Amino acid sequence: MPTEAVSASELARLTDEEVVERVSRGETALFELLMRRYNQRLYRIARAIVRDDGEAEDVTQDAFVRAYEHLDQFAGRARFSTWLTRIAVHEASARVRRRGRQTDIEESMPNLASTTPGPEQRAADRELGRAIEAAVEALPEVYGAVFMLREVEGLSTAETSACLEIPEETVKTRLHRGRILLRNHIAARVGAAVRETFTFAGARCDRTVAAVMARIAARAP
Repeated sequence: MPTEAVSASELARLTDEEVVERVSRGETALFELLMRRYNQRLYRIARAIVRDDGEAEDVTQDAFVRAYEHLDQFAGRARFSTWLTRIAVHEASARVRRRGRQTDIEESMPNLASTTPGPEQRAADRELGRAIEAAVEALPEVYGAVFMLREVEGLSTAETSACLEIPEETVKTRLHRGRILLRNHIAARVGAAVRETFTFAGARCDRTVAAVMARIAARAP
């Protein structure tokens, strides 16, 4: 069935694996569905690693293009979202290594100053979100990546382990240490506001989708 003949609601009900299968059969336009579903997750995990908005956006684009080019290598042994996130993690980490900023984080755990926005009086969720962003920004990269996937994106320990290719016990240890650095009074309120941090929607999402689809089209025979 041509993509144009399928309603938006029908497309929304397709699983990731069904979309991958149809894209692999030539329905390239459907790749946008996967981008819309995972743009924010890929941006967030990239942002946690590269520590720069523009570079995280570049990583997100590169990860989607790389995923498209290697769809034939997706064997279904893990969730598509896990496979895709792993590509973004690899791309972001490679960029950090190329910048020569890779450090042995496990040897040093700096103290993180509290970034709460003052007394609790009428602290808006937006202000709390900015405080959380600043706290996450200050986390060492290895803790920031785990925190972003577990607490912000809501992945399980097993899924985070698969995305970052580290043991589940390491995920638990890094998350625990990250929470200590974020301070108890911030961590206690993270659940209510954290999903509003490092958002990637609207014009930024549209720009990434358009750029990736243009790059994919340029590669077509």
